[in-house]
Amino acid sequence: MQNLLKRFLEYVRIDTSPDEANSLSPSSDRQRVFAGRLAEELAAIGMADVTLDGNGYVMATLPANTATERPVVGFIAHMDTSPESPSENVNPLVHLNYDGGDIILNPRHGFILSPKDFPELSRYIGQTIITSDGTTLLGADDKAGVAEIVTAMEYLLAHPELKRGMVRIAFTPDEEIGRGADHFDISSFGASYAYTLDGGGIGELEYENFNAAAATVTVRGRSVHPGTAKDTMINSIMLARELDSLLPNRERPEHTSDYEGFFHLYDIKGSVEESVMKYIIRDHDPVKFSDRKKILDEAASEIRKRYKGASVTVVLKDQYFNMKEIIEANYHIVEEAVKSYRKAGVEPVIKPVRGGTDGARLSFMGLPCPNLFTGGHNYHGRHEYIPLQSMEKAVEVIVNLCIIA
Repeated sequence: MQNLLKRFLEYVRIDTSPDEANSLSPSSDRQRVFAGRLAEELAAIGMADVTLDGNGYVMATLPANTATERPVVGFIAHMDTSPESPSENVNPLVHLNYDGGDIILNPRHGFILSPKDFPELSRYIGQTIITSDGTTLLGADDKAGVAEIVTAMEYLLAHPELKRGMVRIAFTPDEEIGRGADHFDISSFGASYAYTLDGGGIGELEYENFNAAAATVTVRGRSVHPGTAKDTMINSIMLARELDSLLPNRERPEHTSDYEGFFHLYDIKGSVEESVMKYIIRDHDPVKFSDRKKILDEAASEIRKRYKGASVTVVLKDQYFNMKEIIEANYHIVEEAVKSYRKAGVEPVIKPVRGGTDGARLSFMGLPCPNLFTGGHNYHGRHEYIPLQSMEKAVEVIVNLCIIA
């Protein structure tokens, strides 16, 4: 465990943000650089069969050290960080022995991490909390998962007295833009089942996730000089605002929890002539998920009826589906995780993912893949943090899942 903190701090300083506008894999050279570094590190600690393919996927083997037969288990984490917050020049801060008060991230800019805003911070009094300096995200999603997997492999290699079957690990690019499983070679990976290390707070164990779609809505209006615009101008910005108002106001991320789905407008750019809105649509229930896509189409149709000179197009793309049915047919892998949590002194908190992981798509590709906690909180934003002790427990859980009792 001694290298866990050092490894994590080094990883988060490397910018691995994806580039959604680039159709290549990986979508950014930054990720390829990090992938190369990970491949070298895995070889250096003694992992076998280390590969880095042309699409930026890193894979490696921890060989079995016993003749006892058991299925090959895999562990997977993604290398990229969210594009929703700044991720360049991450400056991680280590706060020892957290006292339960406000954590000053950046006195110059007044950035504070407070239990008043994030009450779960109070669970970690006395622990070591890692944050950014508030000018960027931290990148624990999913550099924590990467660091935990590498550290667990290093620990097992250093302790051959712990008998284990073969273990496969993989690090993927572009998960944050929905492409993490696009080029994942299930056959080459060779695991019977796997776990993604991409969850949140300590104890979380997830095998249900949203059905997910992305939508791009383009509204085209008519630009006319404002001095002569009466009855001729069609301001696409105003139409875009009106279209968004037709969606259920309380069915947005800031008003929903648990199994409740939502519409999330996460990007908008516009001028009088043209406005483009980007949404993600989420629901655990497949029927409600289908209905949500219809609601967006109906809102676009209504704007077309109201403004005859306007053009409104909706491009919808399904991203991933709820892996619940796949995991329940292989429920023993959840039971193994539960045992490994409890062996590490961690009580499992089984809950649905209000999002998705590579594991959702991989499950439908033939690799059942529940999601384990990494320990982090407030992912995708400047208030992201992770307790070191939670990361250490995640490593312990991975080790427990590998060894043969």
